[in-house]
Amino acid sequence: MAAFRAGLVAALARSADRVSIAGQRSGPGSLVAYTSVRAAHDLPRHLMPGPYPKTEEERAAAAKKYNIPLEDYKPYPDDGMGYGDYPMLPKKSQEERNPYYQWDHSDFRVNWGETLHWDFDMYLRHRLDTSPTVVPFNWIVKVFFGFFGLMFLGFYLGEKFPSYAPVAPKQYPFNNLYLERGGDPSKAPPEVKNYGFK
Repeated sequence: MAAFRAGLVAALARSADRVSIAGQRSGPGSLVAYTSVRAAHDLPRHLMPGPYPKTEEERAAAAKKYNIPLEDYKPYPDDGMGYGDYPMLPKKSQEERNPYYQWDHSDFRVNWGETLHWDFDMYLRHRLDTSPTVVPFNWIVKVFFGFFGLMFLGFYLGEKFPSYAPVAPKQYPFNNLYLERGGDPSKAPPEVKNYGFK
């Protein structure tokens, strides 16, 4: 893929020698402005995580960079995962945020320039919801396993002790389909009674 991209850029550079783009100077150097545009989802270079702060001045600079008060700033531990000076934000989903506030981006419930959680895509509103529930989680688990336990107990007892509804023999018209089942037409069919009185 990289070889294809390099060949494509070289071909575009050759064609840029012959064609001027919107009245601009043509040539191989003019193509650099069009091929070096960064993607819109990347962080700017000054907001990318830097090295882990070791001194108090570095902590203050990192807190200012991420627009967080110094007393609230706590970086991820320096355990080799590459978080650097990125702040460790609380693990709260976007669903937990105030829905009536006028957010700059109401779908994500974030404001412009706000530092996002490192796992931002995990805490979106259509994914993980960390908001408190009406009943405690341990009660939800007990009800879940209790319901399925009773269901499996019922299935087990139904397999162990089967019960069937009483069923009478199937009733057919025309003397129990005497002729259709290969009966002799010259003889009278036997009389079939599907009921009885006691």
